[in-house]
Amino acid sequence: MHIDEILDRSHVVALPMAVRFRGVDTREALLIDGPAGWGEFAPFLEYDARESAAWLRAGLEAAFEGFPAYRRSVVEVNATVPAVIPGEVESVLARYPGCRVVKVKVAEKGQTLADDVARVQAVRAVLPQAVVRVDANRGWTVPEALEAARVLGPLDYMEQPCHSVEELAQLRGELMRAGLFVRVAADESIRREEDPYRVAELRAADVAVVKVAPLGGVRPVLALTEHLRARHMDVTVASALDTAVGMNAGLAAVAALPVLEDDDGLDVPPAAAGLATGSLFVEDVAAPREIVDGHMSVEPVVPDPARLAALEAPADRRDWWFARVREALQYV
Repeated sequence: MHIDEILDRSHVVALPMAVRFRGVDTREALLIDGPAGWGEFAPFLEYDARESAAWLRAGLEAAFEGFPAYRRSVVEVNATVPAVIPGEVESVLARYPGCRVVKVKVAEKGQTLADDVARVQAVRAVLPQAVVRVDANRGWTVPEALEAARVLGPLDYMEQPCHSVEELAQLRGELMRAGLFVRVAADESIRREEDPYRVAELRAADVAVVKVAPLGGVRPVLALTEHLRARHMDVTVASALDTAVGMNAGLAAVAALPVLEDDDGLDVPPAAAGLATGSLFVEDVAAPREIVDGHMSVEPVVPDPARLAALEAPADRRDWWFARVREALQYV
C-alpha cells in the first residue's frame, strides 16, 4: 500500500504511564484506522528502521488484512507483580480478579534474593493455589539463577533468568542435573524475527515468550508457534507495552492458536497470556478491558474518538513518527 494512504489513516498518541518504563514516562504510538480494523506501530524509540519494519508489518496486518479466524472467545491472562515490598502484593493482585497464574518480577537492581523470596511468599500467602512465574529480565548469572530456582520453587518457569541464549542453555542443563524441575523461558532473547529459531536450535528454553509486534504480526506468531511446538517448546503470548489497539493483536494471536488435545482428547487451553498490562498506563485510547475470572475477551476494541483527541501527540512528534513510518516501510 502507498505511504500516503497509511499516513492519511494514522493518529499519533502519547499515553502517560503509571510507572516509568525503558526510561520513558510517556508511551508514544502511531495508530492506523484501516479498512480491516485498527493497527498499531510503536517500536521502542531506540530501534532502527530495519528493526522497526517488523512492528510496521504487524500494524499493517491488523489495519489492512485483519486477523485470522478465532478458535476461542476468551483467553486466560496472568497477573503481574512488580518488584514491590511484600506488603503491597495483595493490593497489586486485586487488580487481576480471578487470575490463577502470577508473574513476579525478581532480580531488581538494588534488591536481593531474600527480597524476591519474600515477594513470592507474599503472593502465595494471598493466592495459595497460584501458579508462579518469575521474571528476572536477564538479571542473574547462571549460578545465581540456579540458587534462585532452589529457593523460589515450585515455579511454572523462570523468564529470561540470564542474559544470553548460551547462558539459558547452560542453566537448563544444570537445572536438570540438579534435579530441579523448573522450566526456562526466553523473552529478551526473542526480540527479533530470527531469534526464536536460534533459541530452539540450541535447546535453550522450554518456553518462548512471544510478542506480536516485534515478530511482524499475528500470522508470523502462529507460524513460529507451530515451529516451536514441533520442537517441544511451549509458547506464552505477551505484550510489548502495547496500547489498547496493539493489545487487540496479542489477544487475536492467542485466540487463533491451534487447539491442542491431551491424551483424553480434551482441549488444552493456551498458556496464560501476559496481556493484562493496561494498568501500566494512566490513560489509554479505549476503556480498560475487563478481567473476568482471570480471562479477557478477544473482541477487538476501537479507540474512543474523545480519548484519541485528548491523547494526541504534539505536531513535532507526529511528524517524527510519520518520518519513522516512511523509513521502516522501505524494509517491509
